Amino acid sequence: MNIKLTPIAAAAGLAAGMLLSTAAAADTIKIGIAGPFTGALTQYGTMVKEGVDTAIEKINADGGVLGKELEAVVVDDACEPKQGPVVANRMVNDGISYVVGHVCSGATIAATNIYDDEGVVMVSPSATAPDVTEGKNYHFIFRTIGRDDQQGPAAAEYIIDKVKPELVAVVHDKQSYGQGIAAAVRDDLEEAGIDIAFFEGINAGDTDYSAVITKIKSSGADFVYYGGYHPEMGLLLRQGAEQGLDITFMGPEGAGNPDINAIGGDSVEGMLVTLPADFTQDESNESVVKAFEDKDRDPGGAFQMTAYSATIAIAEAIKGADADDSEKVADWLHENEVNTPIGNISWNEQGDLNDFQFDIFTWHKDGSKTVND
Repeated sequence: MNIKLTPIAAAAGLAAGMLLSTAAAADTIKIGIAGPFTGALTQYGTMVKEGVDTAIEKINADGGVLGKELEAVVVDDACEPKQGPVVANRMVNDGISYVVGHVCSGATIAATNIYDDEGVVMVSPSATAPDVTEGKNYHFIFRTIGRDDQQGPAAAEYIIDKVKPELVAVVHDKQSYGQGIAAAVRDDLEEAGIDIAFFEGINAGDTDYSAVITKIKSSGADFVYYGGYHPEMGLLLRQGAEQGLDITFMGPEGAGNPDINAIGGDSVEGMLVTLPADFTQDESNESVVKAFEDKDRDPGGAFQMTAYSATIAIAEAIKGADADDSEKVADWLHENEVNTPIGNISWNEQGDLNDFQFDIFTWHKDGSKTVND
């Protein structure tokens, strides 16, 4: 049956519909998840999403925040810097006031000024480049992971004290994250008197790195540090082994992805990698670990616990501010500490953690890893 509405009735109906829609929307507090859900680095996005989802499920089961449930909204940036602003603007236009992400440093750096200008609280669980926050005077930007100038020195200290190489080749992917941490490691090694054979960039996404492998071999380097992500690290390891290069490689947390085993095969055995401490081994996190495992999620990856903690921090700040108001939430985060699975965390004026622990792990071809003293 067709019913023709008068303009007044139609307008009234539209207004009522908008009110109902607004009321429904007001029943939840949206948490954006910004990261790679397509492309070569999708597993990092999955790690973050699993952390956020697990935290949201726990918070909602405990009654939510200010009487409202949290709702995750996933937006893909493919870890591409050019997509950072696109995703940030979408979050703003969708009325999302809180974001966990972005995941990769390049996309994060490209998005932060939009979030800060628009008053959106962004907490990255994985972007480690200092340029995310350094010198920016942001108020709404935070992290739940350490910076490369914390991770780099941890790697360099291990190389200097434990590996004790004579000549190190330093390779990077020419991107904000990879080149930045590679430079930090190089500088610390040089300061300690360790010779650097060369400092050279490769193109991320290439499939043939034989030229740089040949250069490593001819240089006489007895150790390689690579700054970048797992797809390129896996190829460097595999192609190096194929060319008879038998020296140890080390990389940052971006290389510590289970997918590297499929790329590098047996050549990944013995790779060294800096990663956030294994917070699953903390007895106080038993219930959190169980919550992950009950959903067939892995709590032991690089970013699950930092993403979980980012979500907890946002929720606790909304509670602490007693308002779903991003400016008050940002104020609260700057002034308070939060008890999370990665510890009692607090932030300095520019939104970086006051303390964070990176450990050195040895990677194995069976997919396991062991922490080094």
